Amino acid sequence: MTSIPLVDLAAAHAEVAEEVDAGFKRVIADTAFIGGAEVAGFEAEYAAFSGVPHCVGVANGTDALELALRAVGVGPGSEVILPANTFIATAEAVARTGAKVVLVDCDPDTYLVDVDAALAAVTPATRAIAPVHLYGQLAEVERLRTGLAGRDIAIVEDAAQCQGATRHGAAAGTGHGSGTDALGIAATSFYPGKNLGAYGDAGAVVTTDAGIAADVRRMGAHGSVRKYVHDVVGMNSRLDGLQAVVLRAKLARLADWNARRRAVAARYDELLAGLDVVRPVTLDGNEHVWHIYCVRVPGDGTGARRDRVLAALNGAGIGAGIHYPVPVHLTPAFADLGYPAGSFPNAESTAPQLLSLPIYPQLTAAAQERVVEVLAAALAG
Repeated sequence: MTSIPLVDLAAAHAEVAEEVDAGFKRVIADTAFIGGAEVAGFEAEYAAFSGVPHCVGVANGTDALELALRAVGVGPGSEVILPANTFIATAEAVARTGAKVVLVDCDPDTYLVDVDAALAAVTPATRAIAPVHLYGQLAEVERLRTGLAGRDIAIVEDAAQCQGATRHGAAAGTGHGSGTDALGIAATSFYPGKNLGAYGDAGAVVTTDAGIAADVRRMGAHGSVRKYVHDVVGMNSRLDGLQAVVLRAKLARLADWNARRRAVAARYDELLAGLDVVRPVTLDGNEHVWHIYCVRVPGDGTGARRDRVLAALNGAGIGAGIHYPVPVHLTPAFADLGYPAGSFPNAESTAPQLLSLPIYPQLTAAAQERVVEVLAAALAG
């Protein structure tokens, strides 16, 4: 039986192997392991790809979000609003700044942050809202910006799953068409399984603001812009030359890979029609890049049916998964936030139903048909 992985990193590597090998040899020959020409080249190329003037490479996506939050003034005494149905790293980044995590519910159809709930949660202590661009599509950042007009509250986008996605033609971190004076800032992750993935951990902050970019770069280099001169207490979070080589090779192919993901998602939409699953919804105005193709398996609320279907898929060699099984407020790590079960009905009711199907640019139509064949049998069982 041929297995079908959730994401095929080997297939992606095969498309860039020669270019990566040559780049690694350059880095080793130049001993440019931290920073250097490859990092500078990637930062310039990813900034251009994202439609922003500034990109700062860092060690991972969680650091990127923490540094972005710190750069807009988030710290002890601040509150940051984010959705309850995100990966825990979003909340961790806020907690690491010393700020208070404030959770809100998600939209029941798109699973993106409920904008009205986020705006209603604003208090005098709110310093930022961190919308999460979940599964490959952007949240309604323009609605947040309109609702926050006149308030000193930053929008710091968690763009870890949306490299190449746009909303009304604008990418994460651009300010979303709100005018040249609107601050745009977003943090992204290049974890290996992302649409743009490194060969280890890596991340970046993209922004429209030169001062924000300079602050992020300084804080990520031990608070220093010049050796042994430390203006602030920083951290060690820098993109290395070897990862930059991988990211440059993959970035050159990302638009094509995202288009192929959209074709895979469209095939799933057709193949799943008529099955007892809820297919994903793309918000009007979004160009989705399908980091994850997530369906809902209706059940009794316990997750038992979804888990049985998942086990059947995995047993047949199909690498389906779950993103994410437990909302942030129900994890032990954030139990002290004080949100009891039932606080966020949409996040809590969808979590036991979510099921992620294999998706990657190289996924064939035949493989998708096999996925749906096993899925259909498991749903009927």
